[in-house]
Amino acid sequence: VGTGQYPTIDDFRYFQELTISHDGRPFLTYLSRSWLIDEAGERTAPGAVEVGFIRPLPSNGLELVLAHPTGVAEIWLGVVTVTAMVDGVITGARIEAVTDAIMRTETAHEINSGHRLFGLVDGELLLTYDMAAYGHALANHLAARLRPAGT
Repeated sequence: VGTGQYPTIDDFRYFQELTISHDGRPFLTYLSRSWLIDEAGERTAPGAVEVGFIRPLPSNGLELVLAHPTGVAEIWLGVVTVTAMVDGVITGARIEAVTDAIMRTETAHEINSGHRLFGLVDGELLLTYDMAAYGHALANHLAARLRPAGT
């Protein structure tokens, strides 16, 4: 569950489902879906969707390639930092990424840059997304705490 805000919209709460999968090739498949929720946590409307790929680079770098049904495609460059390990298993990590390129169709939202932070903390994935859009400087847009399915 997360919260959203930006100078051009009303604040909102949302539910997010993030699926990251692997088929043996040197990348991860990324699918994020969300729904707006009311104060009781009930889904009220579909929210954002993004699909793409996480591509590891040498020296703990990564590329994140994302597409949105709203006509936006993004390339992000980031760094992975392991913050905790127990018996050879990563129990804490963070990914920090910034936009390298944003392409958009004629009808897409005017998004100019972004900054994402993902953190694995106590078995949960914390995330925050800052964006610059519609003439506004980089500002927080989304923040959420995701739990593994079934917990």
